[in-house]
Amino acid sequence: MNPVLEAVLGNRTAAWALLFLAAYGEGHANRIAGTYDLAVSVVRDQLLRLEAHGVLVSRTVGRARVFRFNDRNPTARNVRGFLRTELDLLPESDVRRYFRQRQRPRRTGKPL
Repeated sequence: MNPVLEAVLGNRTAAWALLFLAAYGEGHANRIAGTYDLAVSVVRDQLLRLEAHGVLVSRTVGRARVFRFNDRNPTARNVRGFLRTELDLLPESDVRRYFRQRQRPRRTGKPL
């Protein structure tokens, strides 16, 4: 993680959460926390703070609250564009580790 990116976005947890959302489009606190080995409560607090300030919006899917960038907020659109540029600058090892995870479940019985 780039220290300058952490400074610009406020803290490391906010930076990781926003990078995750920029890479995947949407996500919930449990998945983001699991990706980076963070406490779920810390990630949830950051997501709720960003939602309160209009950067993110959320919806409930089942029992999970799914967050994504607020497309109606021009500043949030600019932040997402900035983060996509930052994703291109990350080392390939970090990109493979954090931002290339499987999104859909595997079919039952399908060989690995």
